[in-house]
Amino acid sequence: MITTDLARMLTRYKAWANEIVFSTVAALPEGEATKPRPTLFKNMVHTLNHPYVIDRIFQAHLEGREHGFTARNTPTHPPLDELWHAVKLMDRWYIDLSDRLSGQELAESIRFQYIGGGDGVMSRGEILLHLVNHATYHRGFVGDMLNQASVNPPTTDLTVFLRDVHRAPA
Repeated sequence: MITTDLARMLTRYKAWANEIVFSTVAALPEGEATKPRPTLFKNMVHTLNHPYVIDRIFQAHLEGREHGFTARNTPTHPPLDELWHAVKLMDRWYIDLSDRLSGQELAESIRFQYIGGGDGVMSRGEILLHLVNHATYHRGFVGDMLNQASVNPPTTDLTVFLRDVHRAPA
C-alpha cells in the first residue's frame, strides 16, 4: 500500500529527476537533443515526450475523464523548452494531488481502458508509483543517448534524492 508520505516523496522525486535530466538535455549543443538515435522514440526529446503523454493519460484517469489519446506517444514532439514547461506543470499537478490525497483515497481503485485495449484497474497510489517508475525507465534511455553524445548522464537515483533533497537538513 502506498502511504501519503510515500506518495508525496515519490512525486517530488520525479519532479527533481526531471529537472536534472531536462537541464542536462537543454545544455547540449544545438541539434543533439533531436539527433536521430537507434532507440524506440528516435531522439531524446521524443523519448522525454512519452512519459509526459502517459502522465496526461493517467491524469485523465484520475480525474474520471477522457484523455483523447490513441497512442502512447504523439507522432511528433514539441520543442524541448515547451515540453519542459508542460512537464513542470504536470509534475506540479501530481505533487499537489499527492499533497491532498488521504490514505483511503490513495487506496481507492480507478478503472480505465488501456490505449492498447483492455480493462485496467489500479489504485491511485499504484498509478503514482507506476508514473514515477515509468519516467525513471525512460530517463534511463535518455541517459544512454547522452552517453552516445559523449555526455555523462546525471545521477538521478532515488538514493541521491533522499540524501540530498528529501532528508537534507534545512
